[in-house]
Amino acid sequence: MALFSQTSHWGFQALLRKCHMFWPVSRCLAASFSIPTREKINYFSFMTSSSTALPVDPKETGVLPTEKRSEIDCKEEKGWDEETKEIPEGKHHFSSSVGAAKKWSMSPVVSRHKFTNVQPPEKPLQSEEWNRLRENFQLPEIFEELMLNSMIRCNSPIDVAKSLLTHVAKRNGDIAYNVLVKYLTLCVQQGQVSEIRDVYDIMKVRFKILEIGAYNLFIKGLSNSDQWRMALTLLEEVKKIMIPSRTSYESCIKAASCHQEMKLAFELYHEMLTKDVVPTLDVLQSFFDFGKGMKGAELQKELFGILLYLRENQIYPHETFMRSIKLWFESIPGRSWRGHLTNIKDSGQCPVCNHQLEDSNLTEEEYNNLSERIIRDVIHGTDTFRKTSPQEFEAFQTFVENRLPFDIVIDGLNVSHIKPRRMHCENHLPVYLVASVLDKKETLLDAINCLAKDNVRLLVLGRKHMMINSSNWKREIMKEMQNKADFFFAENISDDDAFLLYATLRSGKHCKFVTRDFLRDHKACLSDSLTRHLFRKWQRGHQIVLSSSGDGKRINFLPAFQYDCVVQTTGDTWHIPYKDVFEEKYSYQVPRKWLCIQQK
Repeated sequence: MALFSQTSHWGFQALLRKCHMFWPVSRCLAASFSIPTREKINYFSFMTSSSTALPVDPKETGVLPTEKRSEIDCKEEKGWDEETKEIPEGKHHFSSSVGAAKKWSMSPVVSRHKFTNVQPPEKPLQSEEWNRLRENFQLPEIFEELMLNSMIRCNSPIDVAKSLLTHVAKRNGDIAYNVLVKYLTLCVQQGQVSEIRDVYDIMKVRFKILEIGAYNLFIKGLSNSDQWRMALTLLEEVKKIMIPSRTSYESCIKAASCHQEMKLAFELYHEMLTKDVVPTLDVLQSFFDFGKGMKGAELQKELFGILLYLRENQIYPHETFMRSIKLWFESIPGRSWRGHLTNIKDSGQCPVCNHQLEDSNLTEEEYNNLSERIIRDVIHGTDTFRKTSPQEFEAFQTFVENRLPFDIVIDGLNVSHIKPRRMHCENHLPVYLVASVLDKKETLLDAINCLAKDNVRLLVLGRKHMMINSSNWKREIMKEMQNKADFFFAENISDDDAFLLYATLRSGKHCKFVTRDFLRDHKACLSDSLTRHLFRKWQRGHQIVLSSSGDGKRINFLPAFQYDCVVQTTGDTWHIPYKDVFEEKYSYQVPRKWLCIQQK
């Protein structure tokens, strides 16, 4: 019992030294390593059962480029912070001499999920007690794995996890890589800085390479401590092998910002952008939070740059982020900025400062250039997302040219997939319809009825299966719709986005289009940033947005704005559109709420 009663007072290295007393000499070898600026520590050399832990070469270090099983297991647990779970893809810059990563030899996932409710003990156990629990478990080969996952989920005391590792080391003569990563996850979760340092020293000595998930954990754990500069050192270590993950960059950025090292934080931020690592709204917000009340023209320039980054990438901050921006403006020493929440008038005028927002319309030259580029690069170019034959598209072009111009082009199949009980049209669009929506055909019919007022000319893009009489597409209702709109039926496998773009652009600047798609794939086919910017601006001014209400009882038709819905500034005013809540996925819907900031 003495061993386990003392482990709570030792670091993890001391635990391993103590465990070494119990192991057969034939199974492990003690080794002594000199650690700079730290005490000389006796480590044991694991005989690991993990096939990805490569033999130690003190001259070589590396990073496994892919997300491994141990990381995936930990990601399943609720106790692991969401930011740590996210491991963006990196660009790898190491040679094959570092060593190829092998697959984890793990138990089937389906078996693992059957026993996710295993409960960890409340206090450390002796080896005999762990043995009894393991023997009574239905799948003893994954007992330690699931037990550590549960410890992470339940945020168990570190001492309990140590006693399990002691048991594993005594039984096997080793501790596998993935088990150490799980223990590390628990240490990071609890801010156990000394333990994190110990695990790092052990793993760097024992394993030739570490995976990026382990580095993410080390950097996150250390960046939240008074030893945050070591996280910067580890970030540099990762950069020698590959582009660090967003998680690692942002952990270091927040650490630097928290310690008022704003210049360093912005250097890391710009490095992220140059390496095409996209920052989260969370880290962008942190710049405004930590910069509140600080002086300096350079800081203001950098934060204004973040607002322009939001503008260029059509990113809408959520309400919490917006309030951080507002508070930062109002805290600038010697400047009298005041922020007000408002809704912009349909004319584009701000009711707070009376400033007229930018027009969403392109100039004639911009529109002609954009139309030419989209037709050339997206529609007739090597667009891998377009699934149609040249013959079919040629037939569609003839169809359109003989019927131009249209006022609204509708993605029929896309619209029909919304199934609310009622239809609602806002602003100048037709009034509220009290119609029960039972299926796809009636959803599309109600949309056509809603849009077909004022003698506008509609083109509906459909698929050939809609022409076959069925429960979803009854012939009489299809005829009713065709009396109110032109229909073009493409092959069932065709991608109608290209049809949508062509018909809308060929109809002229006035023509709008209706779809819930954001058309990101097609925007990506445009080769230069200026054309992509014009595409986004044209899209914001021409896409009529459909969305189902929160209660699922109706469809909202939100017409395209006459003003451009992006961050805007005149120098002494800023207008920032924002959303009520954070949205993880990039949304095609533009917000209706604005923050107006003006300098008095």
